[in-house]
Amino acid sequence: MFIQTEQTPNPATLKFLPGREVLGAATADFRDADAAAVSPLAERLFRIEGVTGVFLGSDFVTVTKAQDREWYLLKPAILGVIMEHFTAGRPVMSAEAAADGAASPVESVSEEDSEVVAQIKELLDTRVRPAVAQDGGDIVFRGFDHGVVYLVMHGACAGCPSSTATLKMGIENMLRHYIPEVTEVRAIV
Repeated sequence: MFIQTEQTPNPATLKFLPGREVLGAATADFRDADAAAVSPLAERLFRIEGVTGVFLGSDFVTVTKAQDREWYLLKPAILGVIMEHFTAGRPVMSAEAAADGAASPVESVSEEDSEVVAQIKELLDTRVRPAVAQDGGDIVFRGFDHGVVYLVMHGACAGCPSSTATLKMGIENMLRHYIPEVTEVRAIV
């Protein structure tokens, strides 16, 4: 098994590509070891001293490190855990977590959505999320109220120094261009 790594815009986060599906159409974001208990892979990654976050995407694993740690020391241990996990055929999520829907499915347009919300979701799904996934993260729609779009940032996007610029200059400008009802985009922490 060969695992590729990619840098992300967030210097505290690396993207690991195991060359196979991780969560398919879902994502899961773990900010601490307690939350990671539902994922055998994330749980093992949190056992590595210095790992502070794990994000599981469709075909990648994004790991965030503590500021006082160096990648050249952490990377071999992380690669070892990911390689051993997949070669042993272990599940990414526990059976109970999978049944409970612990991994967040991609939120698609539903019939209950207003036309504006449907347009926002469509633009996010087709133009924003694929680009953000390339950087090891995800952006999820959480609401639209009085012209303001509320998004949650996961993985490499959470805590990234350039995330505010991406949110305001990239996503907000694009949504405002295509959907006049959008006046602002805000991140929910």
